Amino acid sequence: MISPYAVISPNAKIGTDAEIGAFCVIEDGVEIGDQCQLAPHTVIRNGTRIGKNNRIESGCIIGGLPQHITAQPPFGNIVIGSGNTFRENVTIHRAVKESAATLIGNNNYLMVNAHIAHDCVIGNNNVLVNNTMLGGHVQVGSSVTFGGGSGVHQFCRIGSLAMLGAQSHVVQDIPPFMMVDGLTSRIVGLNLIGLRRNGRTAEDIKTIKSAYMLLYRSGLTWAEILDDFQNMYAAGPVAEITQFILETKRGIVSERHSTHSPLRMLGPDDNEQREIIELRAAG
Repeated sequence: MISPYAVISPNAKIGTDAEIGAFCVIEDGVEIGDQCQLAPHTVIRNGTRIGKNNRIESGCIIGGLPQHITAQPPFGNIVIGSGNTFRENVTIHRAVKESAATLIGNNNYLMVNAHIAHDCVIGNNNVLVNNTMLGGHVQVGSSVTFGGGSGVHQFCRIGSLAMLGAQSHVVQDIPPFMMVDGLTSRIVGLNLIGLRRNGRTAEDIKTIKSAYMLLYRSGLTWAEILDDFQNMYAAGPVAEITQFILETKRGIVSERHSTHSPLRMLGPDDNEQREIIELRAAG
């Protein structure tokens, strides 16, 4: 059902059984898949492709221009998968360059006022609680939960099955399976409940715990940690963490409490010091 009060470009493509509410605006070049539901006062702008069975609530603006001072048209696109829910006033911006796209996978749940900036890449089954803000080029794995008011600095990466407390402010990468305390924005252990709910066995979790101790409690240099992860955890349940930390450019978020010396983050190619993560002594 399409409301007669919706404004839909003749150049937009609307799938079968789609519901378009009153006063929705759908611009040129937009593609909306089958069985999508758009509540009244939703705006879908040029350059947006939306898959099947997505629900988009009132006040959402999908396809806004990138908030980038030097960006010039032509801009990139937004590509959204299937089964997502976008609650009221969610905003998602197009990529800066024409050849790029802001990407959102399947079955994500974005609550009121969540914002996804230009060139972000979001996986599947993530939950972004009210007022979550992702800066440009942020990458998020799958099954990540963001507490309300979380903010992520541009170019940071969040590994799969991570969980962030409310009002976390993230300025470095968060490896997979980690929990972040909203008060300090530091790692406080593993997301054990999330691991169990996603089918990880007791043996898998035991191995992940060992890797956690190596990463945060061993007192080794960053170069030594990378070598040990490649030798010990190139495959198996920790392989995702290994690949993640090998690719980090901003460094990884530190643990909230540790008795070890500062962990020096070294560049992968030239051993140049890249970051220093303070590991505060436990009180």
